[in-house]
Amino acid sequence: MKFLIDGDDGAPRTYIFAHGAGGPMRTPWMTRVAKALAEGGIRVVRFEFAYMEAKKKAPDREPVLLETWREAIRSQGERAIFIGGKSMGGRIATMVADEMNVRGVVCFGYPFHPPGQPDKLRTKHLETMKTPALILQGERDPFGTKEDVKGYKLSRSIHVEFIEDGDHSLKPRASSGVTEANNIARAVAIATKFIAAK
Repeated sequence: MKFLIDGDDGAPRTYIFAHGAGGPMRTPWMTRVAKALAEGGIRVVRFEFAYMEAKKKAPDREPVLLETWREAIRSQGERAIFIGGKSMGGRIATMVADEMNVRGVVCFGYPFHPPGQPDKLRTKHLETMKTPALILQGERDPFGTKEDVKGYKLSRSIHVEFIEDGDHSLKPRASSGVTEANNIARAVAIATKFIAAK
């Protein structure tokens, strides 16, 4: 497993940051967020799932994704570990968090359901999750809008912070009066505060 690390190796907290289903760990979005978190004093560790390293289009089966996450966590030893990621990477992180006894989870754009299929929820395990978790969700994310998410039954350990007019990558519409840079900066600031407090 190859890692891409941003931030001071001696930082008191490490955030393992997984990519989404369709893009590798080096996308401009992933790099932007990783470097911003590192500037906030967090050591950020990126990795890729096997299918992405092999340049395959379809993600690995769920058991493989779960085991890859476990391996990534074990690789970091006894550090104060936080995990999460963009979309799918964050969703799979929430599925191993309790088992692996991490400090917390931070998800950027949680895929609560496939776009256009609000009945196909991916929230069952979130109802009983014990690990503190922060979900940074665009208000108009097609994988779970603000109105959608308000109706979900989620564990009290989970806090959802909505990012103004954001889509699945937190990008707002030009007419909203906010910018993508503003939204990403706000999301990173909230994430940094959450990690620092745990």
